[in-house]
Amino acid sequence: MPTVTVIQPTITKEKSTMIRCAAYCRVSSDSEDQLNSFMSQTRYYGQIFENSDTETLIDIYADEGVTGTREDKREEFLRMMKDCRKGKIDRIYTKSISRFARNTKDCLKNVRELKSLGITIYFEKENIDTANMTDEMMITIMGGLAQEESISISQNMRWSIKKRMENGTFNPAQLPYGYERINGKIVINESEAGIVNYIFSKYISGNGMESIAKELNTTQIDKGEKGYIWCKNTIRYILMNEKYTGKSIFQKFYTTGSFPYRQKENKGELEQYLVQNTMPIIISEEMFEIVQKLIAKQKENSKFSEKTYTLSCKIKCGKCGCSFKRKMINKKVCWTCSKHNLNASDCEIKPISQEMIYSIFIKLHNKLWHNYKQILLPLQTALHELKIRQFNGNSNVMEIHKEVAKLKEQTHVLARLKTKGFLDNVKYLEQTTELTAKINKLQSELKKLTRSDDEDETLEQLEMLIDHFKKQIEPINEFDESAFENIVEKIVVVNQNELEFHMIGGLKFKTCK
Repeated sequence: MPTVTVIQPTITKEKSTMIRCAAYCRVSSDSEDQLNSFMSQTRYYGQIFENSDTETLIDIYADEGVTGTREDKREEFLRMMKDCRKGKIDRIYTKSISRFARNTKDCLKNVRELKSLGITIYFEKENIDTANMTDEMMITIMGGLAQEESISISQNMRWSIKKRMENGTFNPAQLPYGYERINGKIVINESEAGIVNYIFSKYISGNGMESIAKELNTTQIDKGEKGYIWCKNTIRYILMNEKYTGKSIFQKFYTTGSFPYRQKENKGELEQYLVQNTMPIIISEEMFEIVQKLIAKQKENSKFSEKTYTLSCKIKCGKCGCSFKRKMINKKVCWTCSKHNLNASDCEIKPISQEMIYSIFIKLHNKLWHNYKQILLPLQTALHELKIRQFNGNSNVMEIHKEVAKLKEQTHVLARLKTKGFLDNVKYLEQTTELTAKINKLQSELKKLTRSDDEDETLEQLEMLIDHFKKQIEPINEFDESAFENIVEKIVVVNQNELEFHMIGGLKFKTCK
């Protein structure tokens, strides 16, 4: 008969383990009333955990002035989910389901993920605790109601805008180049209107869009808010904008009616509204029609292709910071700085061949493959050790959150005093400026304390880089698109012979041809 010896456990649970809690707050606009709600929520959660013997508040995640319908717009929510995945949180408190999410699908997705991580959520208004599995149906119902509320608000706003488009009273927030708004009235900006006329005349005379952009950059013609750099797309936008003829086509773009809301170009899905006499006339109807026919003919002849390449948006100029674009030079594929391409005197970096870029990448990739154990593994170990030393709960984070909330509340009180006439404008500006400076300083400190998020991401990317080279059986002999896309974030062109590769994980390597 076999002999069984029981080996007693050597690790025991702590008797008084504190539950690490987080609070999530959100207000849906940046109005003063909503700001007060934001501060109240932040202060409320800061206070309720102060005297708790079982729970400790490790952080408050507060999105201010953003929509709940789009998860990717809520930076603090995404930070909270990331911290949950890292095991920093045991329980989440939030005022209501509508504060947590207004999209049923995202709400359920996140609740289920958090449950799988062993993290519970308590929705105070609905008195729902996800620690009880039977509450998932209730979350579905309440999430659906919150989503319907958001849809209703959105539909009312769109109905209002549509009605104004239909009766011709819609007033666009932004005006095209060539116009300005004075005392609420749209008028012609004479200097800019002259440039608009010049662009139309040059295009009719046979000059291409890129050629016109180069000329305007060379002569330092101001493009308004965007500075002095003109490009092909800017010229195309001006040449195809019907507003210069005095009329406007409304609803060229529309917002989808279902979650998540997205803006799309109206290609016939919805009606459009042609409204006459919305702008002072800069370009005659005849000139505008001639230009449209020329653009259509050029588009047909050039057989414009939307194809993108592996190196697209990956190469940056080390001198001016502009992106590189693909170009054929003497029947050879090259990549050239956008600013240099418009005007060579603006940037000294000349075009480089695609063949050279590929060759340098192959050489760098193989060097790292041969030496990653000596270069990457020690770096990974050092970062892990640093992370362990730094992570200590950071109680200072909570104190800063509370102080920021107090200062914002003071700003709100000052605004109310000024509105009611108890505070003159000079004193109001003086005090709010001082409070704003304090808030900015505290938020700067907060960023330093929470920089561990960036370190976590660096570690994850470094592990991906190591994993890539571990799986590589032999060196590469030709350019590997998949390898390039997986490990390279961007390339900075230092000069004609030297490139700086920015790899995932924050590593940089300068290499020559």
